[in-house]
Amino acid sequence: MDHSNHHENHSNSHHNHGHQNDHLHGKQEDHASHHAHMVDDFKRRFYISLLVTIPILFLSPMIQDFLGYEFRFTGDMYLLFGLSTFVFFYGGWPFLQGSWDELKKKEPGMMTLIALAITVAYGYSSLTVFGLSGKNFFWELATLIDIMLLGHWIEMKSVMGASRALEELVKLMPSEAHLIDEEGNVKDVPTSELKQGDKVLIKPGEKVPVDGTILKGESSLDESMLTGESVPVEKFKDDEVIGGSINGEGSLTVTVEKTGEDSYLSQVVTMVKEAQESKSRTQDLSNRAARWLFYLALLAGILTLVIWMLTGASFVYALERMVTVMVIACPHALGLAAPLVVARSTALAAKKGLLIRNRASFEGARNLDAIVFDKTGTLTEGKFGITDIKVSDGFEEDEVVMLAASLEAQSEHPIARGIFEEAENRSIKLVEPDEFQSITGKGLQGRVDEIRVMVVSPGYMADENIKYDTETFKQLSGEGKTVVFVLIENKLAAMFALADKVRDSSKDAMQRLKVLKIRAMMLTGDNKQVANWVADQLDLDEVYAEVLPHEKADKIKQVKQEGLKVAMTGDGVNDAPALANADLGVAVGAGTDVAMETADVILVKSNPKDVVSIIDLSKATYKKMIQNLWWAAGYNIIAIPLAAGILYNAGIVLSPAVGAVLMSLSTVIVAVNARLLKV
Repeated sequence: MDHSNHHENHSNSHHNHGHQNDHLHGKQEDHASHHAHMVDDFKRRFYISLLVTIPILFLSPMIQDFLGYEFRFTGDMYLLFGLSTFVFFYGGWPFLQGSWDELKKKEPGMMTLIALAITVAYGYSSLTVFGLSGKNFFWELATLIDIMLLGHWIEMKSVMGASRALEELVKLMPSEAHLIDEEGNVKDVPTSELKQGDKVLIKPGEKVPVDGTILKGESSLDESMLTGESVPVEKFKDDEVIGGSINGEGSLTVTVEKTGEDSYLSQVVTMVKEAQESKSRTQDLSNRAARWLFYLALLAGILTLVIWMLTGASFVYALERMVTVMVIACPHALGLAAPLVVARSTALAAKKGLLIRNRASFEGARNLDAIVFDKTGTLTEGKFGITDIKVSDGFEEDEVVMLAASLEAQSEHPIARGIFEEAENRSIKLVEPDEFQSITGKGLQGRVDEIRVMVVSPGYMADENIKYDTETFKQLSGEGKTVVFVLIENKLAAMFALADKVRDSSKDAMQRLKVLKIRAMMLTGDNKQVANWVADQLDLDEVYAEVLPHEKADKIKQVKQEGLKVAMTGDGVNDAPALANADLGVAVGAGTDVAMETADVILVKSNPKDVVSIIDLSKATYKKMIQNLWWAAGYNIIAIPLAAGILYNAGIVLSPAVGAVLMSLSTVIVAVNARLLKV
């Protein structure tokens, strides 16, 4: 919501950590310190105003009546006026300034509403001190300013609470790195001085200072803080490392690829900042509500004055009613209604590994009709795995896997890795082969435990005229799988079928979408057989295969033309145009591509089930916001007519004291209600 424009754009860095950001570029530093300054400013104004409010309350005749004591002395009203003037100008300043900004834009909102209430209360009360007969509202003015300052301070802190994750990320980056110069000497330099192409040494157990590529060494890296991947990732020469991850047992020499603002971490930080700055439609709803209340307050105030005058009341009484109406028209609860929910949902989302970049699209997720998934790496794992093993008579399955995997362990080919992983999954111990050679384009051969083993392609089988079960072969390759043959001592021992494996979580996600009556579709550049095989396993509603990258966006537009609200979920650069065109773009998978500029929500873990979480969270967030706006506005809907004196004949006129209690109550309800947001 558009709270004083001078702070709305700074809600993204937690003040305690200003000094830890040194190495993450000056820009961020300014941001953090500026925002910290804003928060401290509100906090200071709140505490000082609160202290000065105590004597104001003590000196106020209305409070003295209310509590039944008397404490008057000569000049006491001037003292009261002096203290209140201080609170009005010192505590009320951010609101007066904010309302000026809003009125310049001809968009009265929250700030204008607050400014109206405090100005009217101050102006009227000052007149009563200097001769106008009537009760002064100084205590009401002071408490209103206190509550407003408190609310703003809470709101800014809560917005920052959501960005605390961000600060934690900033702290991840080590401030120094071991630079290796031309001669091979190692010297420590600040991380900020590293340039692309520099070589750095990362010792065991240290944090990786930059994004880069391994030049030499191998190790396992803990990337859990960045990607949510709890298992350390094995890294070898030419693999990429992400700044902020923790090196395991090996020593690594890394070439610097990205520094400072281009690094993965900075991109995540920037994204979280954008997420917090992106305005949400529903939040604007509360500002729109404030605008209407502002007009309502003016209208009700003027009407109250006119009607009381017409009924023959004294001008002084009519004026007091008018002032009461205008002061009451400003419910603090409204100011907290949306921001507290936003802060809470952003924090909940971050815990679930969802980074919300665009709040408006996120809030629209509650109305989705269809979700389009990219296949490779989103619904599937993006790497080969064995799906079927057909063993010939007289051979033992585990034995064949052991022999084939021992041979394939020597190769880096995706098929080789798939066979090797099958052995790992079965906990089969492998043997170092005695001989090993590749048959160009046809496979591998070698000796394992004195046994001659070959893993070959269908082409080799045809060339050598070796017989095999063609029916099974046709069926498997018809599903888009890759089939290889294992020969032991020149006899066919087994057929292995490999394919990109479907994630287990994909199956659960699709079932959830069926329950929610959301259509699940798949969009892939892969061939039809593979696409259909995956679609059958997941029971998808629609499949588009062999789609070129630029056609993906057109498909999304097509689905939208059917009048459906559509989300696109993908993980690659080729999905970017489609993500941008969808009502909700979801980027999957944490890689350096996470900074996919076009996505509205980013899933830190590559789990399709998180797409369902987005929808659940979106629904819950929206419901809470509407509830809160009703709680906030409800107070006004009841209080304004009472304060205007609508039930005067029944002997009920809302006294300012009761009005204040009611207001505090609605504020507390709204704050508590926001904390109750759960998913």
